[in-house]
Order: sequence, then structure tokens, then C-alpha cells
Amino acid sequence: MKITDIKYAMLDANPTIRITTDEEIDGLAQIETMKPYLEPVLGFYKNRVIGTDPRDVSRVMARIKNLGGFKPWGSAISAIEMALWDLAGKAQGVPVYRLLGGKVRERVRCYCGGAGPAMKGYEPEDYAKRAEAVLALPHGFDIMKFGLGLYIFAEKPEGMLLGEVPEIIPGPHTHIGGGFKPIRGHLTERGLNHLVRCAEAAKNAVGDKCAVAFDCGPKHTLTSAMRLAKALEPLNVMWLEDTLTGDYVPYNAVEAYRLLSESTLTPIHTGEQVYLRQGFQELIERHAVDIVGPDPCDVGGIAELKWIAEYASLHDIQIAPHGVYNGPLGIASLVHVGATMPEENYLAFELPRLTPLSEELVTGLPKPLVRKGCIEVWDKPGFGVELNEQAVRKHLGEKAEAFLA
Repeated sequence: MKITDIKYAMLDANPTIRITTDEEIDGLAQIETMKPYLEPVLGFYKNRVIGTDPRDVSRVMARIKNLGGFKPWGSAISAIEMALWDLAGKAQGVPVYRLLGGKVRERVRCYCGGAGPAMKGYEPEDYAKRAEAVLALPHGFDIMKFGLGLYIFAEKPEGMLLGEVPEIIPGPHTHIGGGFKPIRGHLTERGLNHLVRCAEAAKNAVGDKCAVAFDCGPKHTLTSAMRLAKALEPLNVMWLEDTLTGDYVPYNAVEAYRLLSESTLTPIHTGEQVYLRQGFQELIERHAVDIVGPDPCDVGGIAELKWIAEYASLHDIQIAPHGVYNGPLGIASLVHVGATMPEENYLAFELPRLTPLSEELVTGLPKPLVRKGCIEVWDKPGFGVELNEQAVRKHLGEKAEAFLA
């Protein structure tokens, strides 16, 4: 069996790839909605894998893995890796989790990062209302996560405003060179008090019926992150995520995270932007955080994610993979790798948001998808999720033939 092509399409908002072979078996993968730049990057890798046997996933990945890096290069590598596993599972007639070593659990826990109604504002009452709404969902989530803090961009591309509190940081909104350049500064007293009130509102709305986590950045200063983590200790929150580095920050502030973690009893989490296991080595070995959260769509794929989970387990560090924008194929990949992660340290993965259209474009996901905060592991070959060709043709129009051929 040989790879003949890597095809690309935007399905709903998710960049999607399809690896084709000379035996008419294909492999599918999606990455998060905020990476529509995948198509031109893919061309760099395509000629390096065409003609190889996709069932030899490690051998194929050895050709390209070291040519990846921070977004978007790691996203392309990750998409190829996941599509290879899907293809290999289909070729051998087994689910992907079997190729990764088999199931540790029958049901994989997920948490609510984006499901349910969106918040209408960023006042304490908005946090309370969303917490109550998530608690009322039929999914039965026992962990929910909110944006809290410095999601402030001097120039805001559409859809990137995840939360903003005016005057939360003193000083001008400086901006250099376009694109993603977050402002940075110490929290004012007003800003800190506002964040604490928002966190209290969410936690008080659910009590001990559901754990609450907060995505806090990036771009807090270390002292501000310390103050916030200390102030939230009485709430027993699940974690604070990406306070120092994270989204669109191409490095790890390992020593700063270590100092932050040592300063507080509040668990500290990071990792969604990190590429490959080497990017997690120092974070884990120095116990710089309590929880790591690789995204399979950035870290190099699901085998890389599983390796990191096992290495973190050796160091008594927990894992809660990121994935809020990864679409229905992203759900499938997270379920299969989540089924194989160690008993000792797996917490939950972030359930990707689904739209009615994204669900219509594929077949194979269980219905209902989430019961009591978990997803039952299914046993169909590969990831067990296929394209609904009729819906894809309607969605893509004249571009459908090239993608599906």
C-alpha cells in the first residue's frame, strides 16, 4: 500500500485532510478551526510522504517530524499523523486504540470548554449564568472551564475575543507589526478583584456538584499570576491554565511556571501550544506545572500525546488534553488516544465544540455523544468516523470532487 495524495478542504470551520492510497483506503483528520492556514503548509510535507506505506506510521513520521515546529508547522505534522493512524486502523480492520496498545478504560472522560450557550459578557453574573447552563446540559459534565483574564489583543481578529475586562491592566494597548500581540502588565487591584469575583460567581453557582477550571491567559506577569492563584485557593478550582505562556506564544516559561506552582496550592496547567515530547521534557522533569494539556492537533499527533501522558505519569503530573476547536474528527482522535492513557494521571480531554453542520458532515459518532461526562469508546476500524459524502458535496460545491476523488 502506498500513499498517493494528501487532499485538503475546509469542512464547516475545520481544516480537514484526507490521505489517499493506491488501495482505495483513506485516512481522515481535522485540526482546530483557528488554523485555516494549513493548506499552504501541507505542500511542504506532501512530497515527503507520497509513495510511502501509511501503515508504517512511525517510519513515515520520521521523514517529517523534525521538520515541524510551532504553529502552523506542527499543526500540519499532527494532522498527517492522525490521518495515518486512521488509515492504518482501517487497513487492518481494527480501531486505532488497539494500535496504540489497547484500552485502559471503556469510557473516556471529557470536560466542557465550549459546549452550551456562550457568555454574553464578562461580569460575575455572566459566569454564574453560564455555569448554571452547563450544569443543566444533558451531557452530565463534572468539569467545566471558563476564560478568565488576559484575553485582550490590541488588534482583535474576528472570533479571537475570548474575554476582556476594560482597564484590567494599566498602560496603553501597544501593538507591533499586526497579528497576535497580547498586551502585558501587572494586574491592577481592580482587575484582580474583578477576576476573583467572576471565579467566585462560577464556583458558587455549581458548588461541589461540578469542578471549575479557568483558562487565564497567556501574558500574566509572574507576580500577577501568583496573586491570582493565591487569591483563588479557597475556591478549590480544578486548575488555572496558560497564565504565563500559551496561545500563540512559541516558548515555555519553565522556570516561571515552576515558581508559580511552588507558590500556590491551586493546580497550574499549560501545554496546548507545545510541539513534540521534547517541548514537555523540562516542564515535566522540573515539576513546573501540576497538569499538562497537549493538543493532539499541535503536539505532533496522538502517539506523541500518549508518550507525554506516560512520561508525565512517571513524575506524578496529571494530563488534561486541549481540543476545544478540533471538530468531530478531533473528538474521535481524542477518544481513541484517551482510552489508552495511564490510569494514574488521566483527568479528561476538552470536548471539541460541534455545530449542527459539523455533525452533519460526518457519520459514526455515537448519539448521544456524552453521557455522565464521558464518551463510550466505539470499536469501528480506524477512528470509526467517515465523511457523509452527500453532505460534503453540498457543503463544498465544485470543490468537493477534488477532495473526495
